[in-house]
Amino acid sequence: MQVDFSATPYNDVGAGKNKRKVYFPHIIVDFDLKEAMRAGLVKSLVLDRRKEIGALPLEFKAERDDDGNPTLSEGQRVMLRAGFAKLKKLETDFATVDASRHPKMLVVCEDTTVSPLVERFFVDELGLAADEVMSVDSGKKAELGEKEWAPIRERLFDVDKHDKPRVIVSVLMLREGFDVNNICVIVPLRSSQAQILLEQTIGRGLRLMWRDEEFDDLKRENRERIKAGQEPQSLIDVLSIVEHPAFQSFYDDLIAEGLVGGTTEGGGDGAGDLISVGLCEGFEAFDFAIPFILREAEEGISHQTPAPEKLLPFTAMGRDELKTMLGKGDVFVSQDLQTSTLFGDYRVDGAVMNVTGYNDFLTRLTRRIGQALSQPLPKGNKIATHLANPYLQVNTAELAGWLEDYIRERLFGADFEPLEDENWRLLLLQPVLEHITKVFAVALIEAEERPSTGNTEVKQRHLSEVAKLPMRETSSVLVSKCIYERLPFPARNGGLEKAFIEWAQADSGVQAFCKLSETRHEFARLRYVKEDGLSAFYHPDFLVRTTEKIYLVETKAQGQLNHPNIQRKLKAATAWCERINMLEAEQRSGRVWSYALVGETVFHEWRSKGGRMAEVLEFARVRSLSAPAAQGRLAL
Repeated sequence: MQVDFSATPYNDVGAGKNKRKVYFPHIIVDFDLKEAMRAGLVKSLVLDRRKEIGALPLEFKAERDDDGNPTLSEGQRVMLRAGFAKLKKLETDFATVDASRHPKMLVVCEDTTVSPLVERFFVDELGLAADEVMSVDSGKKAELGEKEWAPIRERLFDVDKHDKPRVIVSVLMLREGFDVNNICVIVPLRSSQAQILLEQTIGRGLRLMWRDEEFDDLKRENRERIKAGQEPQSLIDVLSIVEHPAFQSFYDDLIAEGLVGGTTEGGGDGAGDLISVGLCEGFEAFDFAIPFILREAEEGISHQTPAPEKLLPFTAMGRDELKTMLGKGDVFVSQDLQTSTLFGDYRVDGAVMNVTGYNDFLTRLTRRIGQALSQPLPKGNKIATHLANPYLQVNTAELAGWLEDYIRERLFGADFEPLEDENWRLLLLQPVLEHITKVFAVALIEAEERPSTGNTEVKQRHLSEVAKLPMRETSSVLVSKCIYERLPFPARNGGLEKAFIEWAQADSGVQAFCKLSETRHEFARLRYVKEDGLSAFYHPDFLVRTTEKIYLVETKAQGQLNHPNIQRKLKAATAWCERINMLEAEQRSGRVWSYALVGETVFHEWRSKGGRMAEVLEFARVRSLSAPAAQGRLAL
């Protein structure tokens, strides 16, 4: 089977009014540019409408002298100046937020005789250095040869990480296969009106440049403003096209659907209200040192034997109901829930399943549970999915035995014989498979033991290691008891977090506090097991320091407090705090660490009645896991 993915799965047929798209006959799904733009998976698109361009009766193609030598037309020069002015503005604005972000400009020429003229124009008339402009076309590749071309290609595909080159000049070479994130301005200098060429040209700049979650609100508001016919507030993940009016028809349908906007001359602030907030003066007094217990070299993992009688049975439906649904005699395929691998394909004509088939089912189920607890893969594409490290690589024979005992003695609340009366077919049903996987994944974690020898090694990580936080000025609060000058809160549904910051700032009982950033404070995270048995990471909302304690604080709407995964985070965070509290006092900043889950109702009630934050955190802190009845009590 051949699988094909194409950004432009069609050919242009006809010309003028008769021009139409003819899609490839084998296309199954057309997830086009419009859908990607609506979903925010690519940059938003705006046309730079400058008055002098719109009014120019000038030729946008290169001009030729009497001898046939090409020269840049005045119209092309104006478009290049406009594009470079936008690039310089973006460079200045983005540098205030993150100096490592380097926006780039792409110029697409009509043929290889024009690209040297454009390169010379940037150097001679706009004052760029030679290494700030990079010209790439098929003629240069043929001229240099593969060996000399390799370093140029490597430099080209690595432009996101470097400030030079600032401008990339190309013909059709970069129409396909050129995928970088930082193209923010495109100037198309070409005569063709073929829609495929236009889409492929624009596609070179559509990959997202700002991917962290703190930019999501800003980008969503940009899409909403464009849809409403307004200019975007910022140019974060906005692709600017300095387009000639002759090609306006290509964008008309996108503009009609609210997917393409326009910017006037000037175009507002490139970063909008996005600012980069650094460490305040004297931040050391408000810093947090988070202790990390390093794994001893001799540490290992062992499991106690899970007792089948203590595991939960499957109660969603009875055996008789399941059998009635299945009937008898058919072909059944069991599907691996993680890798989607099909297994357990058996044709049944009233016969019993043989022992070999049942053993194969147990083998695959054992492997599935071992994979269910695999660690999440890191960001990026450095490790392929099939290279994930299984959680359980040894003792799989024992695990298969535990599964067998559970299936026969506990799964349906009574004795169960898989090889009698086609009972094995019930095990292939997806709800039953999910139940077995979830029950055993949790049981293995709870039965886990980590025997170790030697002294405990502790490493301190400080929040101040992250020297800057990007945030929106309108969605942030000035603070003085934090390592940062301001702290952000979500622009949408962030009222509780904003109120928490304001109360912590005003309460004299709070010595220091900080809101954790999931994308920047990556080390300040805890591991927990979700309800479905998969391992995941969890970031608390705040760290708060009082005279005697340091609190990990999670703020939640009242209706979310009893969500199963919230309760699992609570247990993981409480267990982590208990382990930290076993360290020497100097290894944990001389304070007791606690986890507090603060509901919205409790928060506003205490605040409105003049309570202190230290009191509400002490009230809401989770007591020892062995004494849950003590939750919500104060020592009066």
